[in-house]
Amino acid sequence: MANPLPRTLTRALLISLLLTLGACSTLGPRDPLRIQLVGIEHLPGEGLEMRFAVKLRVQNPNASPINFDGVALELEVNQQPLLSGVSDQSGQVPRYGETILHVPVSLSAYAALRQAWGAAGYQDGKGLPFELRGKLAGGLFDTWRFNDRGILNWPQLPAR
Repeated sequence: MANPLPRTLTRALLISLLLTLGACSTLGPRDPLRIQLVGIEHLPGEGLEMRFAVKLRVQNPNASPINFDGVALELEVNQQPLLSGVSDQSGQVPRYGETILHVPVSLSAYAALRQAWGAAGYQDGKGLPFELRGKLAGGLFDTWRFNDRGILNWPQLPAR
């Protein structure tokens, strides 16, 4: 007949099971973060590359703060990749609060040429669709993915 598990090991397994179940019960449903593109600022570039700082407004509609440690994003315009970047910044979005993030991004010469070619048929008053995708990294269970879409409406050229 096999030896039953020692009493100490049995208790340790039972306690770890209860702690695991207790931790899972705190992971209730949370509303998604609201992340919008609020601005793009020019930064010094290198060689054939242009650099920008993308400003994102992050709103937390939840009752608990959101801690993050890293940001990654990608911006497409007219269904073509345009900007991408990462940042190791960390911080917290307060409960029922918001914060502004500045993420440095790069624009390659190839992506700029592709966008110029695509915008060659642009007409006044017609906007270009954009899509912003990314994530706020916060650990194993707290990574928040986001997506924002819209239309870039360029100012109309003055009448001659």
